[in-house]
Amino acid sequence: MEEDKTTAAMKRGYLIINCIILAVGSCGGPLLMRLYFLRGGKRIWFSSWLQTGGWPITLIPLLVSYTRRRRTGDHALVLIRPRVFFAAAALGVAAGLDDYMYAHGVARLPVSTSSLILATQLAFTAAFAFVLVRQRFTAYSVNAVVLLTLGAVVLGLHTDGDRPEGETNREYLIGFFLTLIAAALHGLILPAIELTYKRAMQPLTFTLALEIQLVLCFFASAFCTVGMIVNYDFQAIPREAKEYELGETRYYVVVFCSAILLQGVFLGAIGVIYYSSSLFSGIVISIMLPVTELLAVIFFHERFQAEKGISLFLSIWGFISYFYGDFKHNTYTNTNKDGAGTVNKTGLIAETEMVDQTCIP
Repeated sequence: MEEDKTTAAMKRGYLIINCIILAVGSCGGPLLMRLYFLRGGKRIWFSSWLQTGGWPITLIPLLVSYTRRRRTGDHALVLIRPRVFFAAAALGVAAGLDDYMYAHGVARLPVSTSSLILATQLAFTAAFAFVLVRQRFTAYSVNAVVLLTLGAVVLGLHTDGDRPEGETNREYLIGFFLTLIAAALHGLILPAIELTYKRAMQPLTFTLALEIQLVLCFFASAFCTVGMIVNYDFQAIPREAKEYELGETRYYVVVFCSAILLQGVFLGAIGVIYYSSSLFSGIVISIMLPVTELLAVIFFHERFQAEKGISLFLSIWGFISYFYGDFKHNTYTNTNKDGAGTVNKTGLIAETEMVDQTCIP
């Protein structure tokens, strides 16, 4: 039992680390993407590519894992099997399409608005998680999903006063609806990744989860690369860098840092799904909304109308509801179990979830 507790503590530690990576990427990525567009960037396909273009970073932990395996006598270069590879590739193409729609929304909308719209992804994640992976819900998690969805609906009721200068109503509405569709598609991708884990038909380790992410991001980047070629983005980037308001050097710093932070979203999400659930991954992404809101107002001087205030209040209320429900569930579980532990798929990891040592059918 002591060994089980030690393992559970380690997994909680890994979960916290992945939550931090996901939170930093979810907060910093949108701000840098908006900075790219505000200071003269215009290439939407390039901005889409940046969201997964940092995939080579994943090679670093995979190299460490491979070195460790060699020491134990396992010389397999990769663990992923064809069945899982093709599933990850299909999800990668879907992610590439999602990247494009999200980039289009960020190009047209203030960060505070696009972030609030993206909060609806939690409702989509919850719905698809229920259908695909039989996610269990409590009254608190349902309340959180409803409140976050209502927050985005309130925001959509009044859009005219939020439209950036020089942008037509048509352009604004296109950005609004594309961002909403991107939230829905992202809400599908997260449970689909969890379903891929469950249907892997091979021992599921964190290394395999990283390989799945690598394949997913590679195919998403390839999808966006095709768009860049068709749109002549590679020829336009050097010219755009020279004309960038902050200077050519800072242009490349912005796009490089964007790629790093946005890759953190995928890396952190994969880890959170592995150690917990797709629903909890959606919760972590959504909980960074208030931080992103405040930073957008501070750095970009975006307007903060009453609708945004109401939406933000509903979002925070939803966050508190979810985590209170999770805390109450864990307290009840620890009180009524004799130490054997249980798997808590409503949110945080439970004590004896040994996913990485079993073959999940």
